[in-house]
Amino acid sequence: MTAVDPSLLSNPRSDGVRQVAALGRRAARDRQGRFLVEGPQAVRELLRYAAPAAAALYVTDAALARHTDIGRAARDAGLEPRRCTEQVLAAMADAEHPQGVLAVARRVDVPLGEALDAVGTDGFAVVLAQVRDPGNAGTVLRGADAFGASAVLVSDASVDVYNPKVVRSTAGSLFHLPVTVGVPVEELLAACRSRGVRLLAADGSGRTMLPHADFGRPHAWVMGNEAWGLEESVRALCDDVVAIPIQRAESLNLAMAATVCLHASASARA
Repeated sequence: MTAVDPSLLSNPRSDGVRQVAALGRRAARDRQGRFLVEGPQAVRELLRYAAPAAAALYVTDAALARHTDIGRAARDAGLEPRRCTEQVLAAMADAEHPQGVLAVARRVDVPLGEALDAVGTDGFAVVLAQVRDPGNAGTVLRGADAFGASAVLVSDASVDVYNPKVVRSTAGSLFHLPVTVGVPVEELLAACRSRGVRLLAADGSGRTMLPHADFGRPHAWVMGNEAWGLEESVRALCDDVVAIPIQRAESLNLAMAATVCLHASASARA
């Protein structure tokens, strides 16, 4: 008879496993105040940049042997990795093909005032007004991180940034810069304006072409919905409406447009 290893989580139907798996649903995330961080890259960034937020770490033996740095970082943060079978990890994970490493983390968003403090007098930010696609939201956040944005402000009408697909799409960038969530877009824009942050609506209807946009002071790119863009009422609250010059394609998708705009902001500060 094979001896049972008491330190190994092996029952994919246990209450603890079900509780972790439930974090794939927003209601459970809101109730627990926690979310899933899947894959070695994202978990590595969580432990490096936001270790106090890490609540639990689950790894298969193969992944623990392959990613020894993750085990060390977890222990340095006072978090002992929980060994589990591949079946248990698959039951907890949202990803179709888990990579043997999964963490549960506490929310990392910050109050709006703190995010705007990070923008300061010479930074730039991005506002997600009604961005609904998880992949787009995560890619915008990743681009904001890559090009040195000071903060990402996510309206209450946008996708939940703790959606597992969003978290995976950020590839760890969620833990690199201040992110504010759950604020009505009108309040986000009013707060930016009160801090002297210039509001640039990214929209194909704009008369100002991107090369001529004013980046001379702190500013925030306001990005709209994937299907219908920015509502007129939101554009009217912005200081300028900026269009990206396009040669032949009909349009750019949201993530591509945000990347181009964020690169322009970064280049203006180089």
